[in-house]
Amino acid sequence: GGGRGLPGVPPGDTVWLIERDHINVAKLGNHKYSHGHALILTGGPGKTGAARLAARGALRIGAGLVTLACPQKALAEVAAHVTAIMCRPLDGPPGLREVLEDDRLNALCLGPGMGLGADTQALVIEALKSKRAIVLDADVLTRFERYPETLFDLLHDNCVLTPHAGEFKRLFPDIAEKLDAPATKGPAYSKVDATREAAKRAGCTILFKGPDTVIADQAGRCAINSSAYDRAAPWLATAGSGDVLAGFITGLLARGFTPMQAAETAAWLHTECALSFGPGLIAEDLPEELPKVFTTLFS
Repeated sequence: GGGRGLPGVPPGDTVWLIERDHINVAKLGNHKYSHGHALILTGGPGKTGAARLAARGALRIGAGLVTLACPQKALAEVAAHVTAIMCRPLDGPPGLREVLEDDRLNALCLGPGMGLGADTQALVIEALKSKRAIVLDADVLTRFERYPETLFDLLHDNCVLTPHAGEFKRLFPDIAEKLDAPATKGPAYSKVDATREAAKRAGCTILFKGPDTVIADQAGRCAINSSAYDRAAPWLATAGSGDVLAGFITGLLARGFTPMQAAETAAWLHTECALSFGPGLIAEDLPEELPKVFTTLFS
């Protein structure tokens, strides 16, 4: 952990606020594979944009290599939009198994734009069997709404789930109900409590998105990334912003960050990019703002 402990929190129940001094993204290593190889899965034709945003985020945040894997019928669309990011066809779990024979692919991202079909579920199950570091976001979280235990049984401690409030409610309806209930006596059940309970149930790191993003792992460690008051960034409420965040986390996992470190660092940098760019921000701007943020950090 790191950052500043929050006042009023018992010492044995530490929650920290992520701050600049907690962020260390300097690259050490002399070739691209020193910084990992991230694999991002896409949806079909017309639905590859979200994964392309995630891939750009992973590359900008320092992953040595990034590959977008897409259905064969979407290959031309993806190839027309990427340059430094590699692309390759991948159809179904057998295709993913074949791709993952390359041990250098050390971090995966599944969810953005993948759709809610049975193929998405099958690919997630195959990906989790590989025990690679993995970010699960967006459509993946909704796909398991009716049987979240199926997902929880497969998750491991190198996973990060990144739900917004709606997705959190789909996976953890009873926890969300407690969070939404009016407080009739203290202490109130907080977003920190909810995220910690969800992380323990899922057995992995949970990043519960919002202007008060809360990150917790299965051991109970917890951090808050505040995007309020002097760090308010309401322009982050734009299509694709969460996909870039998923890519940031994936890129950091590829670089060897732990799930908790990757989630904390990515959340803080996500807000900093929005603050640096300012009003008018769209998701495509977030990865492109990282060099300016990094320059400020390293100065």
